[in-house]
Amino acid sequence: MTRLLIADDHPLFRTALRQAIGESLGDGVVHEAADMPGVLAALASDADIDLVLLDLNMPGSHGLSGLAALRGQYPSVAVLVVSAHDEARTVRRVLDHGAAGFIAKSASPVEIGEAVRTVLDCGNWLPPSLAKAVAALPADPADADLAARLARLTEQQYRVLTLLGEGLLNKQIADRLSIQERTVKAHVTAIFEKLGVRNRTQASLLLRSLALAEPAL
Repeated sequence: MTRLLIADDHPLFRTALRQAIGESLGDGVVHEAADMPGVLAALASDADIDLVLLDLNMPGSHGLSGLAALRGQYPSVAVLVVSAHDEARTVRRVLDHGAAGFIAKSASPVEIGEAVRTVLDCGNWLPPSLAKAVAALPADPADADLAARLARLTEQQYRVLTLLGEGLLNKQIADRLSIQERTVKAHVTAIFEKLGVRNRTQASLLLRSLALAEPAL
């Protein structure tokens, strides 16, 4: 039985996705999550999830950071990005960070169903209206390199990195994560080594490079 996870902070959109998936696939297990901690918790509790339909902006995930975390921590789980960020360059970056496909939030239920079936069949999916423009853009070696470095982080190290990006000090991070400050220091040292950075500023800049411009209205 197919097992999917819908990750979006808007309940109405999650309902619409669930309905489109149900009409396309029939029986299956569909989990839902409204933020990135919920996504990671769902994946940790159900090792048989086949596909995550991931919004790029939700609590705990902004831009490509959530995608990077999923691909690093759960590389065997396919990710289909569902976003209003439908510019060709953004879609190219989504693919470079390991997504199996992309569908715009304006996609019809029929297109959503086709995208999900294609990715579950181990294929890749792009909207026909974007495929040519995305194919014309070369892959960015910087994104591929960043994705590889982020994939080396553990789940807890990624949480620490995210809080570093928010400007929190070690003690504040320890309080937020309910761990010892010395544990945070050990994580920070490991993060710097794995990412090839020297200090908190460089680590924060690297994380911010995953941000995306607001989509045009």
